[in-house]
Amino acid sequence: MKSETLTRADLTESVHQDVGLTRQDCAGLVERTLDLIAEALQRGETVKLSGFGVFQVREKRARMGRNPKTGKPAAIDPRRVISFRASQMMKSRVETAEISTVLNGAAED
Repeated sequence: MKSETLTRADLTESVHQDVGLTRQDCAGLVERTLDLIAEALQRGETVKLSGFGVFQVREKRARMGRNPKTGKPAAIDPRRVISFRASQMMKSRVETAEISTVLNGAAED
């Protein structure tokens, strides 16, 4: 399986082709959408995108860990992290796409 990356520019281009607004307007829409998601997460809110998944901010408590280089114990400060849980629909789409990609790739060899 080859690894490709979807970028903001790709999203902008896709919106431009589907909606027909100018590229500049589409870039603004994409940026504003991403900003709204980021702002909600900064406030500690959950972001649910139906059919896609849920972004949540989780609080991690302080704990003891180990320095992997020296093996010595090291304190890990409390922090906030973002977690993502894909919806069942997204999981199904990815699973189906992966299987068909593997099967189509094997047929071409």
